[in-house]
Amino acid sequence: MNPSIRLKLERLDERFGEVTALLAEPEVQANQDRFRELSREYAQIEPVTACFGRYRACEVEMAAAEELLRDPEMAELARDEVAAARARRDALEPELQRLLLPPDPNDRRNVFLEVRAGTGGAEAALFAGDVLRMYARYAEAQGWRTELISESEGEQGGYKEAVMRISGNGVYSRLKFEAGTHRVQRVPATESQGRVHTSACTVAILPEAEAIDEVEIAAGDLRIDTYRASGAGGQHINKTDSAVRITHLPSGIVVECQDERSQHKNKARALSLLQAKLLSQAQEAQASEESASRRLQVGSGDRSERIRTYNFPQNRLTDHRINLTIYKLDEVMGGSLDQVIDPLVQEYQADLLAALAAG
Repeated sequence: MNPSIRLKLERLDERFGEVTALLAEPEVQANQDRFRELSREYAQIEPVTACFGRYRACEVEMAAAEELLRDPEMAELARDEVAAARARRDALEPELQRLLLPPDPNDRRNVFLEVRAGTGGAEAALFAGDVLRMYARYAEAQGWRTELISESEGEQGGYKEAVMRISGNGVYSRLKFEAGTHRVQRVPATESQGRVHTSACTVAILPEAEAIDEVEIAAGDLRIDTYRASGAGGQHINKTDSAVRITHLPSGIVVECQDERSQHKNKARALSLLQAKLLSQAQEAQASEESASRRLQVGSGDRSERIRTYNFPQNRLTDHRINLTIYKLDEVMGGSLDQVIDPLVQEYQADLLAALAAG
């Protein structure tokens, strides 16, 4: 184990003992805020120290077995015990490292997923629609819930832009690496000579804000317009100004929602989306101060970087951030995204571990 990581574990173990003792003190128990703060810290540290305890127990077993190696009659049995204890210890090391990684406070949140057609005209809008369906299928496979908040359809299908809310367990933790420019290479349905065209769409992943960290929005900073929703919904939706468009005047951000028939519900959903955008904007500004460049663009919503290429003639997907290439594009577009997301998560964790060991 890296000495720096071991030192961090030993310090955490000491701190765990301190927190455990503090929680038993009557003065702390009488102070609800202090007790709550320490209880939260206890819950964060306990899994790490428990795993470190098992790791050190394996080291003790190895040391005891190595002592027996000096006895010729016990040497063979001792060698087996040393090997078994070492295997258990080595298996615990990756888990310990993972538990040491700082948690992303957004990981458990729901998200607003925005898809916008980029260069490529009608084909870009069609690809944007395909990408949105890919995420919807992935969400369905994960047991998440999806709601199409707003949409602007392309002239030949797909979407010029669309916003989908995805809710469920750990949504942001799985989708946070999807923000950026997605490029497609394929023969459009309208192409008579069979030539491969290149077009693109952009994806933004916005963690849904919670009341505890909402950016304050003054009522005077908002312009709220209502209009008649378009698309499916029957006669009612065409006769009622149920759709809502909100403009945040200081930033120029515009959001809208036409999913619900109730104007009140649409306004609430649009305000939630605006909240997420403003929070994301604030977080981006903070992140840019902390780091000029983040290779995986985690949580940045950066739309300028081409992160992925979808080559349909070759059934190939390439993620340019980690040089990942797989020839199962049909599966990915069908919602089998774990084979792309898992390597991104592993690479990100490796980067964090490297920083942890160097710190």
